[in-house]
Amino acid sequence: MHPVSAPLEQAFSTLLPLTSPETRRHLFMPTRSPWTAYVENTRGGTDAASAMSYMARTLGCRGMRVVAVPHTLRKDKGRYGAVMWEVYGPQRTDWLNYLRTLYASNDGGRWVFGQSGEPFPFEKLEQYQARKVRDRFTFELLADYLQHLGLSPFQEDFYLPQGAPAWLVEKTGPVVPTHKEYTLAQVRENF
Repeated sequence: MHPVSAPLEQAFSTLLPLTSPETRRHLFMPTRSPWTAYVENTRGGTDAASAMSYMARTLGCRGMRVVAVPHTLRKDKGRYGAVMWEVYGPQRTDWLNYLRTLYASNDGGRWVFGQSGEPFPFEKLEQYQARKVRDRFTFELLADYLQHLGLSPFQEDFYLPQGAPAWLVEKTGPVVPTHKEYTLAQVRENF
């Protein structure tokens, strides 16, 4: 583990090369809030569900997974879209340690919506009845909910306040036999 004192773009570059199927680098970044951001170097993008769930239980705090992927899939290129928000707590619940989950995602060509847990007071529950499934939980609604919690993760200046380094945790040693490394350009070409 070592500190990374650099602007955001350079901090992200410490995650390169991107890897699959094994995550080799994890970056923890302070924010202009009490929360710490987490990203990893997996080729398909960070999937923080396991890490956030584990850290919330282990550290006795709340954790979140935030997903905002535009739907760009066209003729086998691009990505299925998804807007997801998961809040984890330190105690076991009916399902792992989820406190609240909301999602609208394209699941292989069909939009699905789901929710579980107790809604927060600021949630716009009527929106979850929208006729179009993808409109039930939108990027704008996600950003609004996060703002209620003091978070602005879609703004660059939210990360790395002056003088606060990020921390890079890197796994070293042998890799799995199917290990592959990718440049950012290679991954962008597929997505």
